[in-house]
Amino acid sequence: MIATILSIVLFTIFTALGLIHFYWLFGGKWGFKKVIPTKENHKSTLSIPKFATLIVALVLLLFGMIYLPKSGLMDLQLPNLVTKYGYWIIPSIFILRAIGDFKYVGFFKKIKSTEFAIADSKWFTPLCSTIGTLGILIELMK
Repeated sequence: MIATILSIVLFTIFTALGLIHFYWLFGGKWGFKKVIPTKENHKSTLSIPKFATLIVALVLLLFGMIYLPKSGLMDLQLPNLVTKYGYWIIPSIFILRAIGDFKYVGFFKKIKSTEFAIADSKWFTPLCSTIGTLGILIELMK
């Protein structure tokens, strides 16, 4: 029962995140300035092509779909590779993101005063650690 609820929560989170990325892909501006890591001089550390935003949006939706069968709301036959490794790989990705790169993102970032860093500390890193923790809990409950 708890694994079902947690799976629905992960499905919802991944779907919402995927939809936000589609919003940005099609020109949406809300929140966009806060999601790109910046240096202390507020210059972006990277330029993100639209194709990358599309890939991230699709992958997030795929991650959500992978958790849907765990909820019992949908009977979807997943490849053995996904059921054996995917349910561990997905949370691991988000735990590693929460830990960060030790400079711009994550719990151990050194640059903490930029708009991105503040949003990362308040929203992104806790969200990533929550996603990772929920994914691991789901696997441990089976």
